[in-house]
Amino acid sequence: MHLGLILGDQLTHDLASLRVLDPKVDRLIMAEVRDEATYVKHHKQKIALLFSAMRHFAQELRDAGWQVDYYEYNSQGNFKSLFDVVKHYTNEYSAERLVLTQCGEYRLQNAMDREWSKSLNIPVDVYGDDRFIATTKEFADWADGRKQLRMEYFYREMRRKTGYLMKDDNPEGGQWNYDADNRKKWDGKTPFPNPPMFERDDIDREVIELVEKNFADHPGSLDEFHWATTRSQASTALGFFIQHCLSNFGDFQDAMVRGEKALFHSLLSPYLNCGLLTAKQVCDAAQRAWDEDRAPLNAVEGFIRQIIGWREYVRGIYWLHMPRYAKQNTLKNKRSLPRYYWDGDTKMACMADCFKNTFDHAYAHHIQRLMVTGNFALLTGIKPEEICDWYLAVYADAYDWVELPNTLGMVMHADGGYLGSKPYAASGNYIHKMSDYCSQCHYSVKTQVEEESCPFNSLYWHFIDRHREDFKNNHRMGMIYRTLDKMKDDKKDRIIGRADDLLSRLDEL
Repeated sequence: MHLGLILGDQLTHDLASLRVLDPKVDRLIMAEVRDEATYVKHHKQKIALLFSAMRHFAQELRDAGWQVDYYEYNSQGNFKSLFDVVKHYTNEYSAERLVLTQCGEYRLQNAMDREWSKSLNIPVDVYGDDRFIATTKEFADWADGRKQLRMEYFYREMRRKTGYLMKDDNPEGGQWNYDADNRKKWDGKTPFPNPPMFERDDIDREVIELVEKNFADHPGSLDEFHWATTRSQASTALGFFIQHCLSNFGDFQDAMVRGEKALFHSLLSPYLNCGLLTAKQVCDAAQRAWDEDRAPLNAVEGFIRQIIGWREYVRGIYWLHMPRYAKQNTLKNKRSLPRYYWDGDTKMACMADCFKNTFDHAYAHHIQRLMVTGNFALLTGIKPEEICDWYLAVYADAYDWVELPNTLGMVMHADGGYLGSKPYAASGNYIHKMSDYCSQCHYSVKTQVEEESCPFNSLYWHFIDRHREDFKNNHRMGMIYRTLDKMKDDKKDRIIGRADDLLSRLDEL
């Protein structure tokens, strides 16, 4: 008899390991364990979503004829790790083999590959996770010999492979990428749809109570827990996005609006990343919307690019370069994460709004993450490992394979430009351009050196100045350094002085 281990991000019936097991004789294991819930302080909603979705999936498996042993979280129990659970059931059933699908974290996969087989005294078979469009080998072959890996070129290969938005061997509309059309500030008129609300069942309620009791010191609130926890609910969320949001998603995907948690974003990434939805299912739905003239090309292309382009690309980078990728800090950042990343209490309106969304919903969209909370961490020189752990902890869709390259590479430029050709650094003017945050802020986005000047403004030039040696030869930043060099010395000194003052009291901002 073989044992199959199903992880919390593998809630898919067509899983590689399930295809090689026999429901008549083999057994499946699923487990909620302390080590996986606490190695960073995961948001309460993230834990609740996964525990509930796992319990619902276990029932789906039983209904499909599988024998499932499910270990529910027990703070006083003997099993603290996945290995503890696996070892128990391996001994109980005298299992001949452990079968699993490659997991989404190097930390866990490395332990499985190096230690589990020896400790369990049985073979451990690990199958590739073919829910993704590209295999890790396919990405490695594409990356071989390239000094820099540009997502755009990989994305084109994925378009050709899948056929999404293609006419023969050419892209729909004659262009591969319509990102230039997707950078509009919200017009103040187009109404935001209200995301679907899902009725909570007994499993949901039991899990929410468990999380409130056992993870009280973790960030976030469960007061507005609205995530789908079943496959059916996730499919409803997909249908809602396609019908009510996709047509406006492209135009306003980079916009930010105070007090709005979702705008026209899909909110589907937690379901994609835990397995309630698949990339093919989601992209097929978007393709149909284009085929049936229910959404414009810039919206459909932008959405599909996030999934078969960026999502696949960062996964490829993760498995190609771990574990050394996680240790990179080419800008030599040394500062600790300011306290408001954990309590949300800051006078910066943009940061406060992003934190509120994060703690209330375990969500913030990609521009809030990249150009507000991420930009601030970049400008202030936060240690990469601290901001990476924060993103991993507070978002419902965060798993190491997707979070680490996004944060360490794209947000923090800590990989020396391997993932992005220039740092995503910006002053308060970018935030003002793409949002309404600045109109309600304690600080003024129009000034740089006064006591109530927007912190982003002086911190931006401090970042540019202190990293001159890192970026002076970057052709994409030449204009920035020419602007800095044209500044009068007195003005530059006052800007740098203002930033030095801010950096000396970061927790007070």
